[in-house]
Amino acid sequence: MRQPITTHKAPKALGPYSQAIVDGHLVFVSGQGPGNPETGQLEMGDVRSQTVRVFSNLKTILEAAGTNLDKVLRCNVYLKDINDFATMNEVYASMFTAPYPARTTIQAGALPGGIAVEIDCIARL
Repeated sequence: MRQPITTHKAPKALGPYSQAIVDGHLVFVSGQGPGNPETGQLEMGDVRSQTVRVFSNLKTILEAAGTNLDKVLRCNVYLKDINDFATMNEVYASMFTAPYPARTTIQAGALPGGIAVEIDCIARL
């Protein structure tokens, strides 16, 4: 049975989607950008600072669902510019311990609001 997860501590969904959905023992977190939930504005710094904010948003949503980054199984990373891969990857590596989640990273044609990075994930409860 699908259960939506919503928290005011992460950016609100800007369209017809949930911040996350729990189904069984899995949590599916929608793509998160560098939105600041307190101001409602995008934090448009460099890719490093944007990636840090993205992980803060992911962590908050996972916690609202009753889980955490340690239980992430898979991530999809979307970069505005694939040349930012190494910088994003440094932040990404600091958020997890081995064994790392499965991951796909692609350069997207464009991301909402001109952001540099968006990440979604699947975690277990």
